[in-house]
Amino acid sequence: MANENDTFKFELEPIKGFPELRWAGKRPFTGTAYYPAQLKESYGEPAEDGWMNKLYWGDNLQVMSHLLKEYRGKVNLIYIDPPFDSKADYKKRIELRGKAALGNNSSFEEKQYGDIWSNDEYLTFMYERLILCKELLSDTGSFYVHCDWHMCHYLISIMNELFGQENFVNQISWKRTFAHGDMGQGAKHLGRITDYILVYKKSNQFTLNQLYTPYEQSYIDKTFKYKDDDGRRWQSVSLTAPGGAAKGNPYYEFLGVHRYWQYSQENMKKLYENGYIYQGAAGQVPRKKMYLDEAKGVPLQDVWTDIVPVQGGAIENYNYPTQKPEKLLERIIELASNPGDIVFDCFMGSGTTQAVAMKLGRRFLGADINLGAIQTTTKRLVARAKEISSDSTLFSEQKSYTGFEVYNVNDYDFFRNELEAKRLIIEALGMQALPENNLWDAELDGRMVAILGINRIATAAEFSKIVNNIDIGDWTRRQAETPNKPIEKITFVCMGHDPNLKAMFIEEMQKLGFKVDLEIVDILRDKKDLTFKRDSDARVKISGNRLSITDFYPMNLLQKLSIQCEDVSDWKELVDSVMIDWNYDGATFSPSITDIPAKNDMVKGVYEIPKDVGTIHIKITDLLSESWEGSFEA
Repeated sequence: MANENDTFKFELEPIKGFPELRWAGKRPFTGTAYYPAQLKESYGEPAEDGWMNKLYWGDNLQVMSHLLKEYRGKVNLIYIDPPFDSKADYKKRIELRGKAALGNNSSFEEKQYGDIWSNDEYLTFMYERLILCKELLSDTGSFYVHCDWHMCHYLISIMNELFGQENFVNQISWKRTFAHGDMGQGAKHLGRITDYILVYKKSNQFTLNQLYTPYEQSYIDKTFKYKDDDGRRWQSVSLTAPGGAAKGNPYYEFLGVHRYWQYSQENMKKLYENGYIYQGAAGQVPRKKMYLDEAKGVPLQDVWTDIVPVQGGAIENYNYPTQKPEKLLERIIELASNPGDIVFDCFMGSGTTQAVAMKLGRRFLGADINLGAIQTTTKRLVARAKEISSDSTLFSEQKSYTGFEVYNVNDYDFFRNELEAKRLIIEALGMQALPENNLWDAELDGRMVAILGINRIATAAEFSKIVNNIDIGDWTRRQAETPNKPIEKITFVCMGHDPNLKAMFIEEMQKLGFKVDLEIVDILRDKKDLTFKRDSDARVKISGNRLSITDFYPMNLLQKLSIQCEDVSDWKELVDSVMIDWNYDGATFSPSITDIPAKNDMVKGVYEIPKDVGTIHIKITDLLSESWEGSFEA
């Protein structure tokens, strides 16, 4: 839980002379409490300087509140790919291992997260998180915010308010898809194929490395039109320079020609000896050869059309919704940071930012509220670390930061994503689910139920969606009919909550002229009395120096498959990874066996036990990113 006595304050004075975006429910966000984190897993070893990269499972508002104690003003680059308010639920395709290669359609889609907001709810959500990102950013740091047409204009207004318009650097346009017709039924707009990346700096000392893109073939054919005997292409450029004492260029004779030159006689001689100077005929002015293979290319501009989205068959495709390509993050990280810098992404998703940061020798931090994102990123980073350690072409500094740790914030450990959590909570509490996009999530014994934030402590911001979407006319009429009675009986379901939550909501209702009967069910406190899901089970056999997994029963996954009448013949088809710690200390899981098969392969299931083992701890993760863990003595 948050420690109310350990808080961080922010000084956010309105910027004079600039307009400020206003919305219903906007409140000053001038401080946040410190939230604890629990180390759960450790992979690899610290770097020579003692650094370990870190991933956090939890609400990123609370994760960043935790990070402020150690990393305030120390993060060199922040890239985020937050919700776009796209009015869609995003799903991940779950495929049984080994089946896809045989052409069997043993798969289904599961919702991972929703991107459906009221306008004011979205702006409050982003406003608070953007403030914390700014607090974490170093004075030489920069902030890259990925968005699309839905909220780009609002985010620019908020960022200008927080950073100052003078610290706006670029609005990068990324052509994220190919031309298509997305006008839809009755819609009138051009095809939307562009995402935007908003770039802000903390100060004028921010990092912006010069990058180049390759020349187009048409430009090469037109400009580099000469070839040496060995096939090297080049263009002809002048060696002469403006004359006069004020210019400071040397005047001398070279190859029989008297001129002012760009180079000293000594350097001109070296260029000639190395084959960089040619003279068409005696007496003609010598010129320099500029070779194509030595040209840097075109300086990077703010329109990016050369990076394709993640394709279905790509090795880097983790089937994670809205996954961004590694090439995109490589460009951003190389542009805005240097080896050893700290890179942070608090909407981590499949972990593209972290995987690229590791590859490029940067230190990194990451966070996501979805357990599936944590599991996907973990296995991706384990694979990337192995790739780096076996690739002798990578620079030594890029091998320095491959170890990482996984933390929980606020010790949440039983919901992997918000959409799944709402379904499980409604079932566990015996409530009647209401249609999606309703003001309320469910109904129970005549009370309207709103399920507030999952895997985070509920604050006043959590009920803003309700306050801002009440049918004022209908409620006013109903309240007039029964002026002395509550207009609505309401239940909030949450996982931890601000102690003033009830009073704040009732006060908001009173401002609108409504009386309500509010109760709060805190499942973080009451979870021992509730059954949210069926636990997984496994059978493990230890014989001599061999450990064998003989069966695995991921009950929630099996339940979903049974609904679809799928016949699973081998438990390995259900497994995403197996990890084993041979000397578990009872607190931090540090696996030395990381069995993460390729997409269509399956885990081994049998493992050789090394000498001098202690307590053996096994973690088996299924295709839904839910895990079974067990400890054994050899």
